[in-house]
Amino acid sequence: MKNNKIQIIAKEVINSEIKALKNLKKFINKSFLKILKIIINCKNGKIIISGVGKSGIIARKWAATFSSTGTPSFFLDASSASHGDMGQITSNDVVILISNSGESDELKNIIQYTSRNKNIKLIGITSKKDSILFKNSDHGFLLPTIKEAGPENIVPTSSTTSQLALGDAIAISCMRFKNFNKLDFKKFHPSGTLSIKLKTAGDIMLTGKKMPLIQENSKMKQALKIINKKKLGVLIVTKKNGQTSGIITDGDIKRIAQKYENFEDLDLRKVMKKNPISIEENTLAATALSIMNSKKITSLYVHKKKNIKKTIGILHMHDILRSNIN
Repeated sequence: MKNNKIQIIAKEVINSEIKALKNLKKFINKSFLKILKIIINCKNGKIIISGVGKSGIIARKWAATFSSTGTPSFFLDASSASHGDMGQITSNDVVILISNSGESDELKNIIQYTSRNKNIKLIGITSKKDSILFKNSDHGFLLPTIKEAGPENIVPTSSTTSQLALGDAIAISCMRFKNFNKLDFKKFHPSGTLSIKLKTAGDIMLTGKKMPLIQENSKMKQALKIINKKKLGVLIVTKKNGQTSGIITDGDIKRIAQKYENFEDLDLRKVMKKNPISIEENTLAATALSIMNSKKITSLYVHKKKNIKKTIGILHMHDILRSNIN
């Protein structure tokens, strides 16, 4: 087969699936909103998703996406359900079954089981209105009837693409409804690249005894001792009440030493820089690094919420870089 013929086939497949998604978009209506309402109102139960074959693979993806975006759920293997795993379904649960035909034999036992308990909500996702699944669901969602990509309309392609997109649409809609944000997302992704990208100033800042603190009524000779001991090249200058009043860096100390004789006896408050740059603890570390680069500084004070005068940590450029954030 010639290369140009292969490219034509590939583009036809993609066009077929694009057409399926455009048709699906027209079906996002009150029926879709009903699904969201059922899922969001599931407070005391679980979200359980199942399917057979390719739809089962999609169901597993639904469950994974739901769980990672603030809607706890799990995948139930339809075959295993008929051999004991049906016990995972209990009162107040929401069961979502995905089947293009709505007639898969493996799903019938789950349909029958859920119908016996009025406290279990069954959502059926199918393209057949006269199917067993749709007729026996508490709420059915009809997928648009589409033509599969490829010859003879036999390979699940466009249909599974539609199923996948519908699951993503539900998951993200629930996520937005719950105000699930990047910090919540980070909690569910503690490892890997996502976790690194979502690290905040609060995750990697230095706190407690590691912070280079000095009171503003101190002398420069005391500042020299602390800055040499902490080895961060910066001091956090505070008032007696603990509020931050200024900053002094090793570069400042060098300039002061050249300008004043007996500089070690100078009052710190006379030579410190006031109003140091501070960031909120939930600021992304990558954003903090960008601020450092633009301001040509190597550290930032960190505060909590709107309490900008109370430093809770210090974030140094080296700590950010050690976390592989760039």
